[in-house]
Amino acid sequence: LQSNSCGPGFVEKNTNSEEQAMIKISGNSYLASPSLPDFCGCSPGWSSAFYGAECFDSEVHSYLKNLGKQKSSESQNIDAKKVELEQLLMMETKNYRKTIKFYQKLLQKERRSKGPETKSMLPKLKGQLQEMKSKVQFLELVKKYVQAKQWGVESCVLPTVIHNGKADTMDMAPMDKSSLLLYYNTEKQQCNNQNGVRVLQAGTPLGLMAYLYSRNAFLEGYVQQFLYTFRYFCTQEEFLQFLLDRISSTLSSESLDPSTSLTKICNRSFCILQAWIEDCYNVDFATNTDLLGTLKEFISSKVASLNGYGERLLLLLEHASARKSGSAGLCSALDTCGEESEEGRKTLHSLCKKLSEDVSRKNFYWKLSKGVGPIAQYQRERLHTGSAVLPKPCCSSLTEESSVSLARADEVGPVLLTEYSAQQLCWQLTLLQQEVFNKCHPVHFLNSRALGVKDKSAAVPKAVSAETVSLKVCNLFLSKCIQDQYLLQLLKNADSISTWVAAEIVTCHTTKRQVSLLSKFLLIAKCCYEQRNFATAMQILAGLENLIVRQLPAWKILPAKVAEIMEELKAVEVFLKSDSLCLMEGDRFKTLPTIPSAHVLAMHVQQLETGGFTMTNGAHKWTKLRNIAKVVSQVHAFQENPYTYAPDFKLQSYLRQRITRFKDADISALAADNCANFHQIAAEKHSRKIQDTLRRMKATFQ
Repeated sequence: LQSNSCGPGFVEKNTNSEEQAMIKISGNSYLASPSLPDFCGCSPGWSSAFYGAECFDSEVHSYLKNLGKQKSSESQNIDAKKVELEQLLMMETKNYRKTIKFYQKLLQKERRSKGPETKSMLPKLKGQLQEMKSKVQFLELVKKYVQAKQWGVESCVLPTVIHNGKADTMDMAPMDKSSLLLYYNTEKQQCNNQNGVRVLQAGTPLGLMAYLYSRNAFLEGYVQQFLYTFRYFCTQEEFLQFLLDRISSTLSSESLDPSTSLTKICNRSFCILQAWIEDCYNVDFATNTDLLGTLKEFISSKVASLNGYGERLLLLLEHASARKSGSAGLCSALDTCGEESEEGRKTLHSLCKKLSEDVSRKNFYWKLSKGVGPIAQYQRERLHTGSAVLPKPCCSSLTEESSVSLARADEVGPVLLTEYSAQQLCWQLTLLQQEVFNKCHPVHFLNSRALGVKDKSAAVPKAVSAETVSLKVCNLFLSKCIQDQYLLQLLKNADSISTWVAAEIVTCHTTKRQVSLLSKFLLIAKCCYEQRNFATAMQILAGLENLIVRQLPAWKILPAKVAEIMEELKAVEVFLKSDSLCLMEGDRFKTLPTIPSAHVLAMHVQQLETGGFTMTNGAHKWTKLRNIAKVVSQVHAFQENPYTYAPDFKLQSYLRQRITRFKDADISALAADNCANFHQIAAEKHSRKIQDTLRRMKATFQ
């Protein structure tokens, strides 16, 4: 189950039995901390980077304060709080799962019998489900808050964090805390978890890494923000060496009492390292074999022999590598609750999305034109075509997809596009786009100028390779920092879809067919942005705004109601470009699936990257880095809530083949071979009519 009250980034597992076991031995096993149950998830999640200190509000603080106190006179016990919290979370989750299954059965019964009693029960039960869901989300948020408070040190101890490194790879000359970190004062913090009024403003690379060990680093969202943005001021190797040096220096101590700074530094180092692996394995470790080898060697030689935490880290790396390669056969072995419990949570999360899918999606409309009604009616009519009632292909059609050749798609041509409804095409294009979007990471959108991404229609340079582009532009990352270039693939895919849209239109041999295809693509784009698939909507808009397409005669005879959609799409584009966080406003993004436009998001990040990253004294501006982290964190936020449309593999195969065929097409050359793409002079039309008449007369006498 994923928490949406603060954000879906907070994912927890029931670990009641192991938590109790650790409480019993906590007095004798200091080095086992962070405890094995905490291993289930150290990553703060996207919501920590987005909300920052406001992630945990006053209600969380007051609830935790009263938790575990049977009597008002009893003293607060953190162990008792953990036990009671785990029990409550397990009980509420179990009840929630049972209620959802009961709701699903009632829903199926209502569809079969349509009885009045069942209809009256469904709204009430749905309201109870929302309340139960909020309870579970809140309890998970409290549990994450308890974990985030552990193992931090006071700011006055931060110089000790630096001194504990045996051999830092970075300059260690400034040892005074004031020369490492700069703060600014505010009148009053709105969030109660801020004891003081100092907010981090800037710091040296060494100071910013040391601040990861501060008591409120997790609570303020600093850890997640750091993991997104540290590549601007240090390399992956430098950051890893910093963590390993702290672990080495603290592991060598014979006595590790939980209250000592050495123990806190050691445990916080493990927490940060695990959070880094969980959140950024694909962008840092998977692309850098030397970095991964250094980490594995250190864990195997120095950590695994001391406690079970080293083995857990190795299993975590193995599991992350399997996910990266797409292997589904490897059991994670990390879930302390067992496979059955985890599978139950995944099923529960899937059911939760389906509950609000039907109602919430209907509430999103752009009231930009008066033609919404007729257009919606047109879509409903198209839903009842012959192809709409055909049975959906099953999973076995995946084998058929591989056997279908491009020649088969060419035989069908654009005819299949007119047979399917706009909504059906929207759903399958959305699923295809989601497959590409889910592979990206917030870090992919950083430093995009170095990859050649520009604020133009052709975002991806075609004539210049990605390797040579970085030498001609400013690289904001450190020179030795390895950058994953998946953003180029994402943008190239977007350009391919735009080119496909333009090519399908200009290759139509009659104006009537062009009008039909223009209307279809406009309706698909409208359906996409109403379903919050802004990526495909903007890709279709780019294809329709192609210079050749915009000059087609078919636009003049396009129905007015359909033509108005073009203005709606342009208004949506302006809306997306107006604010970098416009899609995160309100609570829609928590309940409705969303796919942003990759190019628009990259441009917003580039705008935030404009200007210097350092102050006059050489300290890096953390306020600037924090804003960048907040903007890119929405990538993970949108990935937490996927679309659940039923896939039509046959239609997806057709769309893939057509997009692949036209991805590098020359629209001008395609348009030149088709007379329907040119405005005809009246005299030419009259002459052609005479020639056609003579041809028919000649045919009758033969």
